[in-house]
Parts: sequence; structure tokens; C-alpha cells
Amino acid sequence: MAEAGAGEELKKIISAIPMLLEFPDRFHVDYDREADVLYISFERPQKATDTEVTDEGILLRFREGRLVGITVLNASRFKR
Repeated sequence: MAEAGAGEELKKIISAIPMLLEFPDRFHVDYDREADVLYISFERPQKATDTEVTDEGILLRFREGRLVGITVLNASRFKR
């Protein structure tokens, strides 16, 4: 039954809304399930000139000192 699956997806999306409202006005999200990499871009196209890596393995992508994107390696480890 397709509707049942859609209901579960809708619940996940609704639960994420408060967090998404805290994001910049425009952002793009892409997830490569095979590579388990999550890309969050605050500008398109994302042409970063500098990258910092956090202790958690998250890449912060900057251009001219502004954060333009985030790359999360092994993103599925953050699942609840």
C-alpha cells in the first residue's frame, strides 16, 4: 500500500521542519546513498575556495570567508 509508506515519510519530514526553519533561506540537499555522503549547499553552484574538516569528519566549505556548503561523510551514522 503506497499511502502507508507516504505517511511514514510525511512524519519524518514534519519532524524535521523546526530544524529546517533554522537553515539559511535557500539551501539544497543531496544524499549519495551508495557513498553515504550528504551534501548541503547554501549557494548554487557551490564553488568553495577553502575547506575545513571537523573532528566528526564533516567538511565545511567556504568561499571568501562565507560558509557555502557542508559535506557529511558517513552520514548514516547520524541516524536516530
